[in-house]
Amino acid sequence: MGSRFFARTSSTIMLVFAGALATATLAGAAGPIPNFNVTAMPGNEAEDAIAVNPTNPLNVVAMSTLPDVVAGLAVGVSFNGGQTWSRSVIGTTGDPLGEICCDQQLAWDRFGNLWMTYLVNTNGDVLVALSTNGGTSFTKVADIQTKFGDQPSIAVGPNSVWVSYTASPGKQIQAFGARVTGPGGFESFSAPENVPSPGNGDYGDTAVGPAGQVMVTYQNAANGQGGADIYTAVDADGLGQSGFGKPTLVAHSHVGGFDFIAAQPDRSIDAEANLAWDWSGGAHNGRVYLVWTQETPNQSDNDDIMLQHSDDNGTTWSPAVKLNDDHTANSQYDPAIALDESSGDVAVSWYDTRNDLGTGGSGDTDGIPNDDFQIWATDSTNGGATFAPNFRVSSGTSSAVAAGSFFDTGDYTHAAFVSGAFWPAWSDNSNSTGDNPDGTLHQFDLYTAKVLIP
Repeated sequence: MGSRFFARTSSTIMLVFAGALATATLAGAAGPIPNFNVTAMPGNEAEDAIAVNPTNPLNVVAMSTLPDVVAGLAVGVSFNGGQTWSRSVIGTTGDPLGEICCDQQLAWDRFGNLWMTYLVNTNGDVLVALSTNGGTSFTKVADIQTKFGDQPSIAVGPNSVWVSYTASPGKQIQAFGARVTGPGGFESFSAPENVPSPGNGDYGDTAVGPAGQVMVTYQNAANGQGGADIYTAVDADGLGQSGFGKPTLVAHSHVGGFDFIAAQPDRSIDAEANLAWDWSGGAHNGRVYLVWTQETPNQSDNDDIMLQHSDDNGTTWSPAVKLNDDHTANSQYDPAIALDESSGDVAVSWYDTRNDLGTGGSGDTDGIPNDDFQIWATDSTNGGATFAPNFRVSSGTSSAVAAGSFFDTGDYTHAAFVSGAFWPAWSDNSNSTGDNPDGTLHQFDLYTAKVLIP
């Protein structure tokens, strides 16, 4: 939200069935993949975060911004793998966490600590909160005065937690971190350090590597539709004294900071670069993945999801490969990447309009092409050498136009991947689960699904 708000094989076959048609079983038994309505509350929920507890994979926490209200986050907590949810709204007036406006993100470390970063309405600070009870409650543990912060992102490594964000004026990328010592245990957060950045930067992400090194990514165009360069920068010793090195130009995207498409007519999209670093100890330990959005040609709404990886701390990157395998000129946007640290497998989900050709059918709600979306995904179990055929995750088809919100689905969405289960989060008004209190094709609820990756 932030400144954008205020600016206005048999196993592969089984996977395809798991995502598109059936539960993930060796026999490919019939039956749709379960979609869970996390929030089931009136009004719009958008800009979604999700995390799964690696010490208890049945413990899932998801959150959404509430663009229709002044302050507050919709929160769902499950301790039985999404079968039931404890629902609440946090960050309203008088909450010790502050009056939360937006830009919440979650990360669960290997000790069972759940970390959250977010912004508040009352000032431009970037805040960090901690939950030690599975997401049932949070305590504020850091408050970084930034004059005006935007889109903070949070990531954990084997023994640390890091946050990066954009500070104003100047659109300066900054980052800070803390050593994590165990359940509920952490040292003081470091002072924010500047990340060298050519021009302004925003809409980035953070990742922590196996040795505690830290990478941030961002795009240098925070406004407009003309395109942006995507950079990464690395602090090779993390909480040491070295600081971030010179950024690497990884790619050029035709997606600018406010790129309007039919599926996001009010909010627009950005390239939304996101990172995932493998510290699983497996065959590709140390590999970092970068996912982002391309548009070809510029101003065509033909947006695609691109992926690259690096094995040398971001010094060099593999050529970009397109993950969406549709044969349309429709939009794929707002990718979410997650890596299973128990296996090194990586998965990516995104909003996808491939089935909306404007000719009716299950992928078209209004007879207009390219403005209705579903959630699709893919995964790789071999370090990104190959990816499974794309599979559909969402049971229904949704529409930002029908949601009637200036915010559409927001700037981003996220996913989690723990113990072989991939959990995308998305905003959904299809009412496929039958429990959206606003009905079908009205306001968004926060949805997720458990996709088993063989």
